[in-house]
Amino acid sequence: MRRRAMFQDGQPKTDEKLLIIHADDFGMCHSKNRATSLALETGVISSASIMMPCAWVTEAVAWCKKHPDADVGLHLTLTSEWSTIRWRPVAPASQVKGLLDPQGYMWSSVEQAARHATPQEVETEIRAQIELALQMGLKPTHLDSHMGTLYSDPRFFEVFLKTAIEYKIPPMVFSPTPEMMLMAAARGLNYRAIYQRIRAAGLPTIDYLNPQYAPGESKERHRERLHQYLRTLRPGVNELIVHLGMDDPEGNAVTGGWRYRVQELEILQEPAFKRVLEEQKIRLFTYRELAQLYNYPQ
Repeated sequence: MRRRAMFQDGQPKTDEKLLIIHADDFGMCHSKNRATSLALETGVISSASIMMPCAWVTEAVAWCKKHPDADVGLHLTLTSEWSTIRWRPVAPASQVKGLLDPQGYMWSSVEQAARHATPQEVETEIRAQIELALQMGLKPTHLDSHMGTLYSDPRFFEVFLKTAIEYKIPPMVFSPTPEMMLMAAARGLNYRAIYQRIRAAGLPTIDYLNPQYAPGESKERHRERLHQYLRTLRPGVNELIVHLGMDDPEGNAVTGGWRYRVQELEILQEPAFKRVLEEQKIRLFTYRELAQLYNYPQ
C-alpha cells in the first residue's frame, strides 16, 4: 500500500527513501533501446526518457505502447554530441536556425547551443518534440533535458517551465535544497524566485538528484560508487540518472565510452545491487507516483 505523504510548507515530506532510477537516451539507437527496454522489463530501473529527434525513436515509442504502465518521459534534445551518429531538430530548420551547426545538425555542446539559439527557437523545438510524441501516441510522464541544456541558461529554463506547465507534463524540477541552490546559482538561475513559481503551479519536485556519469572508471570502482550512493541515500524523493548499453557492434560504434554503459546495466542487474536496496529499505519510485504524491493531474 502506498503511504500518504505528510505536508510541510505546502510540500510533501516522507520519511521513506524513495528512488527513481532513471535511464536517459531511450530512442538514440537500437542498442540503447535493447538495454533500456530490458532494464524496464526486469525492474532494475523505474523510469526512462525518449529522445524524439533520434533515428530509433519509433522503436522506443512502439515498446512504450506495448507497455503502457512503463514510466517514460521525454528527454528534450537540443544538442547532438556524438561524431558517428547525429540528429537534426524536429521543427522545420527555417524556424530553429540557431540550433543548427554548419552541417545542419544540432550543436555538439551545451555551450554552443546556448550561444547561438534564441529562447523562441528553443521553445519552438521543444514544443515540436512534445507534439510529435503525442501524435505518435505516447503520453509522457515527465520532461527532462538532454545534457542539461534547458538548465544552462535562465531564458531556456523559463521556456522549459512555461511549456511544461502549459502541456501539464511534470518537468524535472527540484526542491530548494542547499545543493540545488548552489547548482542553480552556478548556472545564473535565481532559484528562490523560480521555486515560488514551481510551488504556485503545484509541480512535483525531486528532493535530491545524482546525475552521475564517470566513463573510464573500472567496473569495480563503478559498482562501489553506486553501492555507496545507496548506503548514503537520504529520506525523500531521490533520482539517480543512469546510462545503459548493450555490448554489440552498434553500441560500441556510437561512443568510445560505451563500455561504461554496458557495465552500468550489468551492475544494476547484479543480486548485490538489489540486496543493498533491500538492506537500506529503499523503494523504487516513478514520476507517475511522484505526480500522485503531489495530486498533480495526469
